[in-house]
Amino acid sequence: MNGIEKLTERITSDAEQERSRVLQNASQQAASIQAGYDAVAESNYTDALAKGKADAAERIERLGSVAELEAKKLRLAAKQEMLDKAFDLAREKLMSLPEQEYVDLLAKLAAEGCATGREALVLSVADRPRYGKKVVLAANAKLEAAGRTGELTLSEESREFTGGLYIQDGNIENNCTFSTILRMLREQMAGEVAGILFEN
Repeated sequence: MNGIEKLTERITSDAEQERSRVLQNASQQAASIQAGYDAVAESNYTDALAKGKADAAERIERLGSVAELEAKKLRLAAKQEMLDKAFDLAREKLMSLPEQEYVDLLAKLAAEGCATGREALVLSVADRPRYGKKVVLAANAKLEAAGRTGELTLSEESREFTGGLYIQDGNIENNCTFSTILRMLREQMAGEVAGILFEN
């Protein structure tokens, strides 16, 4: 039996050594696989983090650009509103001139805007009865003082507009209404007026 016991011992010892070797190999393989997965996971995490940061930065930049554009639009709208108010105020000041200054202004517009000195002046419904004759007389006096023909007449026609006049020569008409003059001035002077309104 001694030989059988030795054989059994040997088989048991060999099996134990084989089991230890297999466990050690399995442990090493598991550790190697785990290390590989850890490296992949770390790489994926780093990539995802970098992409997330890049996406966030891009989104912040995009939102910043949108906000900046919106702010520019608001500033432009505010400036536009201020320009509107400035020119509306200019119209109000023209309309509230004292009578003699108002007549002189219309006469000056008529004298400077006529070509022959024989045109008809068309005033607004509100201005014609009040200032019509005075404007014609003052405009003719200005033309004659400048050595030009001064035979302007007051048209029988009047129109619905606010301030200024039309100079009519048959079918040809020169629009000297305040709204037209202010619109033309605004086109010419918008930059200059904006500079005065918005200088720091």
